[in-house]
Amino acid sequence: MHVVVASHHRLPVEGYGGPQRVVVALVQALAALGHRVTVLAQPGTKLAAASRIIEVSPRALKSNGGSTDLTSLLPDNADILHAHFPLKQGPKSVPFVQTLHGNWKPGTALPPNTIFLSRDHARRHGSETFVYNGLDPADFIFRPRKEQWDLFLGKLHSDRGYHWAIEAAKRTGRRLIVAGGWRPSFTGVIKYVGEVGGKRKAVLLARARSLWMPAQWDEPFGLPTIEALFSGTPVLGTKRGALPEILTPEVGAICATLDEMIAAASNIQTRDPRACRARAERLFTHVRMAEEYVRMYDALKKKGTLPPGRTVD
Repeated sequence: MHVVVASHHRLPVEGYGGPQRVVVALVQALAALGHRVTVLAQPGTKLAAASRIIEVSPRALKSNGGSTDLTSLLPDNADILHAHFPLKQGPKSVPFVQTLHGNWKPGTALPPNTIFLSRDHARRHGSETFVYNGLDPADFIFRPRKEQWDLFLGKLHSDRGYHWAIEAAKRTGRRLIVAGGWRPSFTGVIKYVGEVGGKRKAVLLARARSLWMPAQWDEPFGLPTIEALFSGTPVLGTKRGALPEILTPEVGAICATLDEMIAAASNIQTRDPRACRARAERLFTHVRMAEEYVRMYDALKKKGTLPPGRTVD
């Protein structure tokens, strides 16, 4: 199958860029499965796994509020277009799907052929169609022996709940490393290391005793969760969005309040790092993600509709 993957970013992304890294992982996995992949993306994009890269300005991809007709940009022999930004209408020449990486406001009309990132993400938008994110296990370091500090990794916004991790560290005296996108002032047991990516992020994830994911919003997926599991690191999460789908008692804890998270953190180290890695390798690799997207592509081409997503087992 010839798949055209469209992103309005330059790939690979510099820094964290969760959705963009998922796009890169998808391109690599589709190619590994034997599919031909053409990428539409910003100038400067370099992806070795892509058969062809068509450089397009972000204005051309995002103009007219998602109403841009991409037909003229597609190769003649393309089988399907997979966009990673909103499209109100698809190209005239080939079927198309689009992945929603965020949350629409309540009452917003659902764009056609939308694929969500989790069962909860789809349900909240009135759909059953989703594909879990996946990443390449080779990008992470598995380390069974952990250090005596916890990690918060992500945007330092209130909806990500980083203040819960801060408060917990202050109450318990446990060391906490905070990695995020702007510089607050922390003292004592809390260490701020700034935005991290690549090898540095992999090392932090591998060494941490646990990852805090105290989300205060409905996470469409929560990519750091599987990054930690690939690293053999258990996760403390809240009952928001997709987190209860991804985490089980064997690899983490799901909590409703800060007090519950503090209590769960006291024995989080009892989780087996090998169980964390095994769950991620079984359910959240880039290849498994690509296989599910191919199932979506095939269903749309044959039946004209998208099937329900498959929950983790």
